[in-house]
Amino acid sequence: MKELLVATRNVGKVTEIQGLLDEYGIKVTSLWDYPDMPEIVEDGKTFEENAAKKALIIAKHTGRIVMGEDSGLEVKALNWRPGIYSARYSGEEATDEENNRKLLEELKSVPRLKRQARYRSFIALANPQGVLGVVDGKCAGLIALIPQGNNGFGYDSLFIVPSYNKTFGQLNPAIKAKISHRARALWKFKLKFKEYLSKDALG
Repeated sequence: MKELLVATRNVGKVTEIQGLLDEYGIKVTSLWDYPDMPEIVEDGKTFEENAAKKALIIAKHTGRIVMGEDSGLEVKALNWRPGIYSARYSGEEATDEENNRKLLEELKSVPRLKRQARYRSFIALANPQGVLGVVDGKCAGLIALIPQGNNGFGYDSLFIVPSYNKTFGQLNPAIKAKISHRARALWKFKLKFKEYLSKDALG
């Protein structure tokens, strides 16, 4: 079976990516499967820079084609924070619960209709010679007043999708897999890199 290594230790991301690439008969693996990988310092100024850096570092280390993904939440009332710091919004080792608590605290005086936000995802593919390309996806919504639902990860229990009037945490995962920022980025990824996914380039 072909294997695509994703330069992440985020189990939620790996699960979503696996589901969206099942049609290609690809096994998605992560840095958890290869513990000797170099540490990646996410010091890029944008999601795109971080995604490309992750993919390229691991591609050079392994000699393989690697996917890098960087994503996060941007909130308009907070000048589009937390952005690239989404995973470590309340500290380097922050949990989802701690990040959600900080976000709600910062928005406590902001009314519901002024809590516009967007999830963004950038996906890069690289081989040892360089980055082959980067695609992106986004999903617009609102930040809830309190967490709702247990599905997903990250800020999903706070991110309301207006067309469903539910958070990602409440939505059926099958619906999220069609409309999320990562789903939209992966749709572009499949179009742009179909030749790599459909042949033996992945090994």
